[in-house]
Amino acid sequence: MYKKMTETPVSALVITLGIPTTISMLVTSVYNMADTYFVSEEGNSASGAVGVVFGLMAVIQAFGFMFGQGSGVVASKALGARDRDRAYRSDSTGFTLALMVGALISIIGLVFLDPVMRLLGSTETILPYARDYSIFILIASPVMCASCVLNNILRFEGKAFYSMIGLCTGAGLNIFGDWLLIHRMGMGVKGAGIATAISQCISFCLLLIPFLIGKSEGKLRLRSVTLTFKMIGDICKTGLASLIRQGLASLSTMLLNNCAKKYGDAAVAAMSIVNRVCFFTFATALGIGQGFQPVCSFNFGAKRYDRVRKAYTFTFIVGEILLGVAAIVGFFLSDRIIAIFRDDPEVVRIGTTALAAQFIGQLFQPLTVCSNMLFQSVGKSFMASAVSVCRNGLCFIPVLLLLTATLGLPGVQYSQAIADVLTFFVVAPFGLRYVNELKKMEQQKTV
Repeated sequence: MYKKMTETPVSALVITLGIPTTISMLVTSVYNMADTYFVSEEGNSASGAVGVVFGLMAVIQAFGFMFGQGSGVVASKALGARDRDRAYRSDSTGFTLALMVGALISIIGLVFLDPVMRLLGSTETILPYARDYSIFILIASPVMCASCVLNNILRFEGKAFYSMIGLCTGAGLNIFGDWLLIHRMGMGVKGAGIATAISQCISFCLLLIPFLIGKSEGKLRLRSVTLTFKMIGDICKTGLASLIRQGLASLSTMLLNNCAKKYGDAAVAAMSIVNRVCFFTFATALGIGQGFQPVCSFNFGAKRYDRVRKAYTFTFIVGEILLGVAAIVGFFLSDRIIAIFRDDPEVVRIGTTALAAQFIGQLFQPLTVCSNMLFQSVGKSFMASAVSVCRNGLCFIPVLLLLTATLGLPGVQYSQAIADVLTFFVVAPFGLRYVNELKKMEQQKTV
């Protein structure tokens, strides 16, 4: 593994690790859109419920990614430094923490179900659908949270293929379950929740298999669980950027739903569809970026700073090309794309404008994403957290509230695109400056 990660040409290595992750992201995004597509048969309120529960799933994933990327980065850097014991302790501890926090979210969510749904932006007409959907998501919360850890550990040790198998199989089963339970058996939103919960459990089992049969570099062992302040602190500090990024994504979704619901269920449904579609196109760049992360963390641990810098530049260029193509195509087909999911004139009207704007905004995302992943992968926790705060926090929330108050519905439609542009200009100088620092570190090492 050490030779592969430090000697394989950077571009080939990023692509090799990024393709399975990209496929996983795309398939996962497809099953998210499948929920939207099949549930839309129940009406605008049901479509809106998908967007509301998406915020809940973002909270669960926020903690899963914090423990997953935190333990994955710590373990990958340890493997790069040839410290296997630390890698095993990091993996085992991250997995245990995810199960514990996932169970806590499940208990709190089920006890305070209606208040949580209203907080996430549910209207009174959307609430019954959101309740039926979210119950099963909350039951599966520990498994969903722990799956994020298994997925990230496999990615960071260069075993993205096993991660892809687990995620894609679960996603495929979810799509089939949506068709069977919603379309054929008429179970509505409740069927979507059941299909998601079952598919998440199966995906978890498949992700666990490589650890059980010895196909992973990392080990999940009870004796390696290290619930000390230092180990938990290292994992949480490293993964904090992921928690902030995903947590703010959930908060942003909640605020967006609350702003949109002033204009009716059609507006909530439209923005829900827009977010799912944009995540699908963004998944291509994000998948390649997640292929960059293990290359970055492993080579940083091995003090191959030149390879870290080359990987960053390559990932940014590829991400810009992929999102550029998607943005051009999507911009001109926005109305047709929205109509696929909900052929309601009001939903199409609201969604078309928002989707076209967000496609333009996505052109500014690759550099921001690459910089965030770079800082997180090399252990620059503060900078990674600061970048995570920018888009969904410092930029998006004020823009959304200001534009909604002054422009009304157009403020809801344009706010996310404007936030992407602002974030680019804030983050770019810091990312590019650190790349220059890596060059100096390489020169000093050579001397």
